[in-house]
Amino acid sequence: MITSSRLAKYIVFILCTLIVFSPIPLGSNRIWAWSILEFVILSLGCIHIGYCAKYDKAFLSHQWQKTLLIPLAVFLGFLFLQVINLIPGIGTVDSYQTTQQLLKTLSYLIFALLLSEYCINSQMLKWIVFSILLSGCFQAFYGSTIHLMNLDVSPIFHYADGDKARGTFAYQNHYANYLALCLSIAIGWLISELKTQSTDFELRQFLVTSLSTLFSRKLLIRLAIVLMIIGLILSRSRMGNAGFFTALIIVSVIAIFIYRRPPILLKPLVVSIFILDLIIVGSIFGVEKVKQRIEDTSFASESRDLVVIDSLPIIEQNWLTGTGGGSFYTVFPGFQPRPYSGFYDHAHNEYVQFSIEYGVVISAMLALWMLYAFLLACKTMKNRNNKFYKGVAFGSAMAIIHMCVHNFVDFNLQSPANTLLFITIISLCWISNNLPSDFKKKPRRHRGD
Repeated sequence: MITSSRLAKYIVFILCTLIVFSPIPLGSNRIWAWSILEFVILSLGCIHIGYCAKYDKAFLSHQWQKTLLIPLAVFLGFLFLQVINLIPGIGTVDSYQTTQQLLKTLSYLIFALLLSEYCINSQMLKWIVFSILLSGCFQAFYGSTIHLMNLDVSPIFHYADGDKARGTFAYQNHYANYLALCLSIAIGWLISELKTQSTDFELRQFLVTSLSTLFSRKLLIRLAIVLMIIGLILSRSRMGNAGFFTALIIVSVIAIFIYRRPPILLKPLVVSIFILDLIIVGSIFGVEKVKQRIEDTSFASESRDLVVIDSLPIIEQNWLTGTGGGSFYTVFPGFQPRPYSGFYDHAHNEYVQFSIEYGVVISAMLALWMLYAFLLACKTMKNRNNKFYKGVAFGSAMAIIHMCVHNFVDFNLQSPANTLLFITIISLCWISNNLPSDFKKKPRRHRGD
């Protein structure tokens, strides 16, 4: 008989493996790649159902899981209604693409369910956070190395990088978004390692604290952050870089005000990321090129804004129920009044594309779900005493803000690897808020001791 704790370890380990694996085959943005993810996740879901049935265990162990999973379940149900096309007004113009979206969403729902069900202690939560950090470091190292070697094509899948690093992704902005999400969690983990004792300022104590931070296990996390920022800069993604540093500033300011005992080196850490990483490291690896791309951006040279403008009539005509999941590529050519400089199979704005495909109501529900996750992360930072949980909440809040900013100009949630990681981070908002604290039992003293 397999015990519940052993099953939890096996499942969480497989989920962590999926987090690391998912970006490797072109961001899992090919049918064969996302089919592998779906097969493994659905198999784990069947194992969970079988275990619950055999041992008469509840399908969900906690009430808080419902607020995490119900919005995804509603979204899944709406996609099912679009596919079967039985209710007037709720259908799809591309049943194949909507069916693919249905299967992906089912996998995301099961992944979030398994993560919230089997991540039962802080040790397993550290496995998940470590897998995110490991995946981000691998992507940053691989992408930076291939880019700096100036290879014509990458050794995996033979993709040409051009003048932008892209790791194992087919699109450099998906790569930048993935790194920014990993960076957010890494920074949260590093903050959780900082000391929180509030003492009177002494230069000697400050120097000792600073040196102990540099020459400890925190140094490995700090080096990982530097490595991922190098990869982010080499991606030359304008909004990927801008969104990350914007999220860092916003969440740092929030943390300073709502942390009951903010870490002593929180402000110096944030400043060091800007000075050391952005200015010094960035100057070595070409942050000026990113700055130049931002300065050279104009509405005259960009056609993304034209895609958004030309997509608005589709929303006006289908604002309530949408045209069907994944149907943008099918429906948009009928509304495109002029040829563009590039090919657009996505809207390059997730808010527009979700409104087109799923309608305003479902899109607003998902937006409120993300907002609630962000507020839950802020609640964890304010109320919990466990430093690690607070750090995970900090990183999750950063990741949500970054995704919200970056999605104004890109389609990051169309990449299964990015979506799987983001669903993981959304789930961490609930997990870090609701996991019990780990208390070490003190040995009882006997009278004769």
